[in-house]
Amino acid sequence: MATDYYAVLGVRRDASQEEIKKAFRRLARELHPDVNPDPKTQERFKEINAAYEVLSDPQKKQVYDLGGDPLSQSGGAGAGGFGAGGFGNFSDIMDAFFGTASQRGPRSRTRRGQDAMIRIEVELDEAAFGTTKDIQVDTAVVCNTCNGEGAAPGTSAQTCDMCRGRGEVSQVTRSFLGQVMTSRPCPQCQGFGTVVPTPCPECAGDGRVRSRRTLTVKIPAGVDNGTRIQLAGEGEVGPGGGPAGDLYVEIHELPHSTFQRRGDDLHCTVTIPMTAASLGTKVPLETLDGLEEVDIRPGTQSGQSIPLHGRGVTHLRGGGRGDLIVHVEVMTPTKLDPEQERLLRELAKLRGEERPTGQFQPGQQGLFSRLKDAFNGR
Repeated sequence: MATDYYAVLGVRRDASQEEIKKAFRRLARELHPDVNPDPKTQERFKEINAAYEVLSDPQKKQVYDLGGDPLSQSGGAGAGGFGAGGFGNFSDIMDAFFGTASQRGPRSRTRRGQDAMIRIEVELDEAAFGTTKDIQVDTAVVCNTCNGEGAAPGTSAQTCDMCRGRGEVSQVTRSFLGQVMTSRPCPQCQGFGTVVPTPCPECAGDGRVRSRRTLTVKIPAGVDNGTRIQLAGEGEVGPGGGPAGDLYVEIHELPHSTFQRRGDDLHCTVTIPMTAASLGTKVPLETLDGLEEVDIRPGTQSGQSIPLHGRGVTHLRGGGRGDLIVHVEVMTPTKLDPEQERLLRELAKLRGEERPTGQFQPGQQGLFSRLKDAFNGR
């Protein structure tokens, strides 16, 4: 009586290939000789391998369903022992134990290209308000001669005569468990299933060539050092004319002569003479928005900061802008002429040690004015 392979695997006669494969994997884990060395178990293991060899192959399955014996016709493992395939396809055994299945069939010549990255430099005002820049990129593009096919004009790829288009070749080896069938990529076509007898002279069969092109990049307001702008589909074209990867434009902000950036705030330092700090003044400052006057109030101390709200960098996400922080540095004179020294001594005498800094007593204001004139006249 012929063996009922469906019963061996415990599946219905109308079971799908996925159900047959799952049943085989489950039984292989339980009955593999390395797991259960009982001789009866080994015989059972041979049966499930023979059943899977037949039911997983559409042609053998059709012969079996019509009442034939596909294993005897193919010289396989029907009557006993591990025939050519009695151990099942090696990838199925690995799949049964490790839960991973090798990819079968020819692999595509067309694959997605790699991402690319280019760095560009921007000035502070460009980063603060945004701009557009033209950049030169050198990437792989589709070969116009073969349109990505890889074959010379007038020719085409042909089915590999070694693997007959399967992309892999099988080999049967003997082990202590019997015969094991393994598959590996075809060495002649490298697993593609086809060969290109006459490669394209322009791209040497790769389907792509390198080319330099110009792209216009919109840089949004608020970018900072390290910000990356993604340009979808502008990267490397893949082998075989496959879809292009993405291009990433990384921002490098150049140092500014006046301002230091901290987040979206800008910082700068203005230096004023001692008399201006005491009496107060207005200092002209060239900001990103144009010339403005910074109001220095009387009694300003060295190290104080004056914020100019909304004069910083535009927020990259959300509205508004950061601030411009003006740090005041009071300059103390290092050399005095006799008149300046006399006036300072007179001021010190009028103020006294107990007088709080920044408050003028009667007679001091006029003296300070003369001091200011004296220092400005140097």
